[in-house]
Amino acid sequence: MRTPNYRGPQGKAPAGMPHGRRKLSVPTLKRVLKMLFSYYPVLFPLALGCIVFAALVATAPAIFNQRIIAIIEETLEQNGTWAAASKEIIPNIIVLASLYIVSLAAVFTQTQLMAYITQGFLGKMRKTLFNGMQNLPIKYFDTNKHGDIMSHFTNDIDTLRMLVSQSIPTILQAGIVVITVFIIMLSYSIWITLVVLIGVFFLFMVTKKVGGGSAKYFMRQQQAIGKTEGFIQEMMNGQKVVKVFCHEDKTQKQFDEINDALCEDSKRAHAYANILGPINMNIGNILYVIIATVGGLLLLLNVPNIGLAGLPLSISIVIPFLNMTKQFTGNVNQLSQQINSIVMGLAGAERVFEIMDAMPEDDEGYVTLVNAKKDENGNITETDERTGLWAWKHPHEDGTLTYTELRGDVRMVGVDFGYEEGKEVLHDVSVYAEPGQKVAFVGATGAGKTTITNLINRFYDIADGKIRYDGININKIKKSDLRRSLGIVLQETNLFTGTVMENIRYGRLDATDDECIKAAKLSGADDFITRLPNGYDTELKNNGSNLSQGQRQLIAIARAAVADPPVMILDEATSSIDTRTEAIVQKGMDSLMKGRTVFVIAHRLSTVKNSDVIMVLDKGRIIERGSHEDLIKQKGQYYSLYTGAFELE
Repeated sequence: MRTPNYRGPQGKAPAGMPHGRRKLSVPTLKRVLKMLFSYYPVLFPLALGCIVFAALVATAPAIFNQRIIAIIEETLEQNGTWAAASKEIIPNIIVLASLYIVSLAAVFTQTQLMAYITQGFLGKMRKTLFNGMQNLPIKYFDTNKHGDIMSHFTNDIDTLRMLVSQSIPTILQAGIVVITVFIIMLSYSIWITLVVLIGVFFLFMVTKKVGGGSAKYFMRQQQAIGKTEGFIQEMMNGQKVVKVFCHEDKTQKQFDEINDALCEDSKRAHAYANILGPINMNIGNILYVIIATVGGLLLLLNVPNIGLAGLPLSISIVIPFLNMTKQFTGNVNQLSQQINSIVMGLAGAERVFEIMDAMPEDDEGYVTLVNAKKDENGNITETDERTGLWAWKHPHEDGTLTYTELRGDVRMVGVDFGYEEGKEVLHDVSVYAEPGQKVAFVGATGAGKTTITNLINRFYDIADGKIRYDGININKIKKSDLRRSLGIVLQETNLFTGTVMENIRYGRLDATDDECIKAAKLSGADDFITRLPNGYDTELKNNGSNLSQGQRQLIAIARAAVADPPVMILDEATSSIDTRTEAIVQKGMDSLMKGRTVFVIAHRLSTVKNSDVIMVLDKGRIIERGSHEDLIKQKGQYYSLYTGAFELE
């Protein structure tokens, strides 16, 4: 049996789904840099150029100090005048000062550019991340905590900010300084440079040991933050339930466990990161003393100097070497200090890239929904005007187009489906809904009622069988057009921040105010809306928390009504409405359903009595079908449900 395969690129599962932890690696950093060059092909290289220039200027004192000290040495040895020496020293000082002034301008330019680039980059990343999230299948959100997904937009993006604005410039600048100073050292004295390299070797070993532990725990910290935010978001949504069942203490205990795990990972990560700086600094200080001692001994013993520049060993070599040693080890220490930000930034980048790389919802459809009109002979043609008549635009391989009127004929034939491989939810399900028919699904929780409607929407793709819409295989219909032809009212309502009018208009964004009010009247929502403080302009927040559950459901029904679809799916649409309100809604629903194909899922059998066809499901199979009267006569499970001999679970 075929089953839907939902994996990321190269067979990797998306973030939050079972998968092996991907290692932080150079390719992740390369990808970030590639995006920066792509987004800012001129500004980013310019900023990097300023960083490189400032880094090179930072190494200039080593060269100029050597020259100035050499001039002073030569003056003393030859008993020259200071006036003559100053003529050579002053130009060097002027050149060095000029370089510093230009370097200051470069640093200012670089900081301004990086501030602009960083915020722009983060904005583009959030936009890319959100757009990518919109293209993910429903299954992704069913299998990932919403709080963890939110963490990608907040915490993980913030770690990227540190990586781009702080770590990358520091690594580049410190790296340039280290390389340049090393070359200058080699040109002055290979013997002393070898001593420096021995000290740097110890620095490297310490950094590798401590940095490895830091990387491990910073990755765990990022994952723990996502878990913590997911738990907090879940508890905020379920706060009423927590209080109703007096589970505050239990919830606090659960949070303490999650928070303690986060604190433990964070403490270990920062313990490793914070100890690295002092250790490296002390190694640098010890190395400074060693260089001074070694340099002095070499001078006393008159050891022949070996250097790329061919200069003799003298005070003019040893003194600049001391400064270069501090500069060299200091920048190596800076590089090691950036491990903290690098690891956090790459950990955040990994998590962001995981959701960006998650395989988007497949859509191989090519049949689209268009506005249509009929000529005198009844032929259907496409039009740009909204006529109320819709048609499926079907392109063929030979280049011809055919138009099929959207009527709402939905047929499922021999459908098998399972959310997980090897676990079927539906078995050989066949449903025939002719245009204008009302088809009801009845059965216990988990029988497969909602699953059928999810398949009609193509929230999930079937494993076997076929689903046809107006005679067209729904796999050929573009998903956005398929869903545009369907209206759905769910048991759980979702209202957005905005006015009542805006929430109703969400069903069709080009709907006029009059059309929205008409839809509200049709659903029975107009009566309570007009009694709100500002009527249709009343602001809704927190999923409409200032309304009753029934009122929120009525707005959701009005939202579906304004979309005016030929097929309507009502998934427990009246389950949260009291009996009196249900009577009002049912009257509006009858008007709404007139002339449409309707699929109804309901526990209240009173809402499905007038259905053309009622299907009773049990464990993913249709065990009974027929009208209310037919099923009563059969005296099967529906009869038992209706008479109260058997209750739905």
